[in-house]
Amino acid sequence: MLIFLDTETTGLETKDFICSVAFIDDDSYAYELVNEGKKMSTQASSVNHITNEMLKNKKSFSESDIYKQLEKNNNDANTLVGHNIAFDLEMLAKSGFIWKGAIIDTLRISKHLIKECDGFSLQFLRYELKLYKEEEKIKSEYGIKDALVAHNALSDTLVTKLLFVYLQEMVNVEQMQELTFKEVLLEKFSFGKHKGKYIEEVCLNDISYVQWLLSSECDDDLRYSINYYL
Repeated sequence: MLIFLDTETTGLETKDFICSVAFIDDDSYAYELVNEGKKMSTQASSVNHITNEMLKNKKSFSESDIYKQLEKNNNDANTLVGHNIAFDLEMLAKSGFIWKGAIIDTLRISKHLIKECDGFSLQFLRYELKLYKEEEKIKSEYGIKDALVAHNALSDTLVTKLLFVYLQEMVNVEQMQELTFKEVLLEKFSFGKHKGKYIEEVCLNDISYVQWLLSSECDDDLRYSINYYL
């Protein structure tokens, strides 16, 4: 079974924890706010619209209903699908949940299969690939009436499934699982002062910039690509 999942967090620092979790599977969905004892940062609230007042009196993740539902399906027969799934797995692990099944990362697969895109965030792909045209249909399938809102865990989970369906037109599930662990050779920068420029060109003309990137906490695919072109 495929389980599509997303989490929202109290912030992006090492001291932060999950504050909401959502998943959808073949025919059901779940969404829950959880309180891991860490206050929401203002920056996080401005993105996911979750406040400390909303988390007050909420259960911890390990005591929540959604934890029990996920744990029931936590085995090697199931596959967890997410956009930048490594982040979600890291945050779940901080709260004591270790996934035992296979994983699929729609972020990395998108980088592999649609390299011509100017960005790979979930919301960028939502509009670039016109996934929004299928949103009412998928909401109806699950009986969800609320509008999809960016950085809401349930909304992002639904968009992730739509992205998965789009990618499945090019590769099957087994190939997605393989691509999830294969580094991507990126062609262009998607951020910074060289946004839109070819990485190979920048490596030739601005070596100090790429060396600075390598010394920073850039992601694995960017590091791999820079080293390849160097």
